Amino acid sequence: MNLHEKRIPIIKIHDYLIVPIQVDMHDKLAIQLQSQILEEIAKTRAKGVLIDISVLEMVDSFIGRMLSGMASMAAIMDTSVVIVGMQPAVAITLVELGLEMPGVDTALNMEKGMEMLERRLNSRKTDSF
Repeated sequence: MNLHEKRIPIIKIHDYLIVPIQVDMHDKLAIQLQSQILEEIAKTRAKGVLIDISVLEMVDSFIGRMLSGMASMAAIMDTSVVIVGMQPAVAITLVELGLEMPGVDTALNMEKGMEMLERRLNSRKTDSF
C-alpha cells in the first residue's frame, strides 16, 4: 500500500465493528473496505457492523451495490449491518437510481444504529433459548 492510498479504520467495541468512513469513496476503496470488513468479521466474530457514511455527499450505484452486497455477505456470517448518517442527497440518489438495498438497515446516527444492533443481538439471544 503506498502513502497515497487511504485506509478506513475498523474499530472493535464489544461485539461490534464501527466503520467511520471519513473520506470520499471510490470503487477501489469500496472493494478494499468490503474485504477488510469481512476479514474483521471472521477474525473477531463480530455480531454487528455499524458503517457511518455521514461524511459522504455522493454515492453512486456501484458503491450502493457494494454496501448492499457487504450486508448480504455479513448476514451469511451471522452479522448484522447498520448504515448510519445517510445524508438526504445520498438517499435521494439511491432512490432515483432505483437501487434497492435488501438486508441493509439504516439509522439516523451512531446512537440509533447502536440501539438497533443491540436490539437485534438481544432478540437473537432470546430466540436461541
